[in-house]
Parts: sequence; C-alpha cells; structure tokens
Amino acid sequence: MDKIKVLVVDDESRMRKLVNDFLSRKNYEVIEAADGEEAIDIFYADKGISLIILDVMMPKMDGMEVCRQIRRDSTVPIIMLTAKGDERDELQGFDCGADEYISKPFSPKILTARVDALVRRAYQMDSAEFIEIGGIEIDKAAHIVKIDGQEIELSFKEFELLTYFVENKGLALSREKILNNVWNYDYFGDARTIDTHVKKLRKKMGEKGDYIRTIWGMGYKFEV
Repeated sequence: MDKIKVLVVDDESRMRKLVNDFLSRKNYEVIEAADGEEAIDIFYADKGISLIILDVMMPKMDGMEVCRQIRRDSTVPIIMLTAKGDERDELQGFDCGADEYISKPFSPKILTARVDALVRRAYQMDSAEFIEIGGIEIDKAAHIVKIDGQEIELSFKEFELLTYFVENKGLALSREKILNNVWNYDYFGDARTIDTHVKKLRKKMGEKGDYIRTIWGMGYKFEV
C-alpha cells in the first residue's frame, strides 16, 4: 500500500513532533502545519492528504474555522485536539464537521488507533485484505505481518496459518479443520504438523504468540 498522508496542525512544535513520531512508526506520511492559515494553504495545494489532526487553539485561524472551511469542499476525516474538555467544546467541534474529538493530554497510542480506525472506515479498506487485532496487522495483499508496528518474517504457511486463526478468532479449531483449510486438503501426512508450525509461529510472534491458545486433545483457539 502507498503511504497514507496525514496533515498534523498544531502551533506547538513539540506536539507536532510527538504525533509525527508515532504516526511515522505506523507507516503514515506526516505533513506539518504550525497554524490554521498554513494548514488551509497546504490542504488545498496537496490533493493527497487523507486525514487531518487539528488543534483547536491556534494563532491566525483557530481549528474550528479551519474545520469549517475544509468541510465546505471536502469530507476528509478530521480529528480535533484540544486542551478543553468541556462538553460544549466537543459539540462545537462536531458541529464544525469533526469526526473525532480528543482532549489533551492524550495517549499517542490511542490517537494512532483512532487514526487507523478512521482511515479504515473512511476509505473502506476491505477487512478481508487488511486485518488488525491486538497489536497484530495483517496485509493479505502485500503478504506482510506486523507486530506492534514491526514487520516479522513468516513463511508462506505460517502467514496463512496466522491469517486463518485471526479470521476465526474465538472459535475452537481442530487440527483436522486447520489442516483442511490452510493446507487445502492436499496434505496427507500427520495432522500434528500443525503443532510444529504453531510452535514456530508463536516464537516469531513473541508475547503475541500467547493469543494462540492450545485446546488439549483438540486443537487451538485464537483469543486476544
């Protein structure tokens, strides 16, 4: 996938850097603006911006006005950041057309999760092609798995096995069922080959390997 472009608008350089660092780790391309007027100029000059993170209290033009102006021409997802936590401010933000409203101070990880969710909803990323659960990201089209943002190397069968577990989360899966679905009925050896693959997969997943639970005498279950 091409990098998704996010415009971060805040008059505090420290805040822009914090958000930039976290989003960059998740493979977003971040563009920064230090005030409302600069944000408007950048947004209309760059047609590739997919999401805006917008501070409310800024010089020259505040975030509410920036949001209003952009909403006249665009439905791009907007997350508003503010030091104000009162209900009236939140309602005003939503009235302007904001999609999310986060009060400072906030967890950068929570902000990143909100960005991920908004991007998926807004651009209708096919859940069959991109899956995210419990810190695990699976990009089926690119055949990439990331654990907490870090790509891990999986064999073809390990990738298919993890994808099958995630797509059937919460279900008790027998070894035979896993074999039939992941190996497509063309494997005639011992079903215990599943155990070997699961052991390797768990090791590569680190702490997240605990999500694959053993059901004694039957098979496995994926639970976060």
